[in-house]
Amino acid sequence: MRLFANIAVVALIAAAPASARAVDLLSVPVSSDAALPVADSGFDWNGFYAGVYGVTQSSPVGGLQYGLGLDVGANARFEFVLVGAEVDYHGLVGGAGGTSYLQGLGKVGVALSDDLVLYGAGGAGGELGGSSGSDALLGGGVELAVADGLTLDARYLHGIPISGANPKEQLTVGANFHF
Repeated sequence: MRLFANIAVVALIAAAPASARAVDLLSVPVSSDAALPVADSGFDWNGFYAGVYGVTQSSPVGGLQYGLGLDVGANARFEFVLVGAEVDYHGLVGGAGGTSYLQGLGKVGVALSDDLVLYGAGGAGGELGGSSGSDALLGGGVELAVADGLTLDARYLHGIPISGANPKEQLTVGANFHF
């Protein structure tokens, strides 16, 4: 077991330089009378997007479920602050059976660099079949621009039951195509 742990540590150290990516934090001068600079982003976060994602969800009633989903939304960036709204639909299998889930989210985030955003998300969602429970959703995520018009997104949401008494833990990883 100790040999396996040592091999894993050596593999992580060896892979780190290959996956390293420089991140330049945005800075705003605070001691001058100059106006705040206009954000000159290498990636245009403003506008509409649509995407696909994989999802895992765990709940006391449904157990561990997994599936695929679609999202559509819009963002607006003001200096280093990003705000947005999104609607998601995903189908789940596994656990206690199949179900589909529809959710609407609002997002507020901070641009850590021109191509990296850290955000909080909140909204509501509900099952479209089965027990028909609904949830208030709260969580956050990170989105990384990897090419013109393409981002990768990872998000965690906690579902607080509104009806159905079935709290959920949800993790999604996907790609969004910006227009």
